[in-house]
Amino acid sequence: MGRVSTAIFFFCLLFFSSANSFYLPGVAPRDFQQGDPLQIKVNKLSSTKTQLPYDYYYLKYCKPQKIKNNAENLGEVLRGDRIENSVYTFHMRKEQPCKVACRVKLDAEAAKNFKEKIDDEYRVNMILDNLPVAVLRQRRDGSQSTTYEHGFRVGFKGNYAGSKEEKYFINNHLSFRVMYHKDIETDSARIVGFEVTPNSINHQYKEWDEKNPQLATCNENTKNIIQGSTVPQEVDTDKEVVFTYDVSYKVFVEVFCAT
Repeated sequence: MGRVSTAIFFFCLLFFSSANSFYLPGVAPRDFQQGDPLQIKVNKLSSTKTQLPYDYYYLKYCKPQKIKNNAENLGEVLRGDRIENSVYTFHMRKEQPCKVACRVKLDAEAAKNFKEKIDDEYRVNMILDNLPVAVLRQRRDGSQSTTYEHGFRVGFKGNYAGSKEEKYFINNHLSFRVMYHKDIETDSARIVGFEVTPNSINHQYKEWDEKNPQLATCNENTKNIIQGSTVPQEVDTDKEVVFTYDVSYKVFVEVFCAT
């Protein structure tokens, strides 16, 4: 087996070994046509530090008009999973650059809750077609191998250049990547992986248009985040946070592992 094939095999093996709590009997992966809507669900906030889960919407994240319980099987209920709908909408094999999810203003309680969850190293868990979102990590030993971590951090702590005062920052921009296997005969696709790269960006805009917000921190032509021109989004009372995301897709043609 070649190096690339081996890497893809272990990628799929990892997702099934780490995500077998989501793939249960009777819950089969689905085939999607290009443009089909993809339902992104949110699960509980988790921390290996406290072992105490919280509902995703305990924090002041973007909310759909009506929050619904989206658990699909008894196993999810028995495990205590709190799977709900979200504002994140994808369409199969349709790239979505720099999409605004919502804008929120943090009051004292919301800021306090975010800071506490950052202190306690909480992670956000999302699900796409019964696959949990994961963060890709490169090993520090110089090898070519990679690892995956379930979910992404709520945020992190740091300080501005020239200052020793510690600040809290939120991961408010999510770069999603959906891996899929394409059926050559039917042109349908089956999702085999779900990655995210979280970022903290203090978005800027001239005037807020609720129906079509235009951000100065997004390139007007490519709609991508302007790298190197932004500062992280601080968490504090009365701070405004603009939540954004983008979606890309990658086809895997060498192995079909979501069965």
